[in-house]
Amino acid sequence: MTMNELYWYLFSFIAGAALGAFYFGGLWLTVRQLAKTNQPILWLSISFIGRLALTLAGFYLIAAGQWARLLIAIGGFFLARLILVKRFGYVKQQGV
Repeated sequence: MTMNELYWYLFSFIAGAALGAFYFGGLWLTVRQLAKTNQPILWLSISFIGRLALTLAGFYLIAAGQWARLLIAIGGFFLARLILVKRFGYVKQQGV
C-alpha cells in the first residue's frame, strides 16, 4: 500500500462520516419538523429523496470505481450513525 492509497482511504473514511452526519442529521431535523408542518408526508418524502440522492451521489464520487474506497466510506457512514445515536439518543417506541 502506497502513501497515496492511504491518503485516499483516509479521505474516503472522513467523507463517508461526513455523508453519515449529513444523512442522519438531516433525518433528525426532519423528524423534529414533522409535528410543526401541515403536510408531514410531503416534508418526509422530499427530505428522504433529497438526503438519499445526495448521499448516493457522494458515495459514487468517493468510490471512483474502487470497491475498497466504497467499503471504507460506508464504515465512516455507520460510525457517524453510531455517534449521532449516542449524542441524540435512541427512543424505542412501545408496541412497534
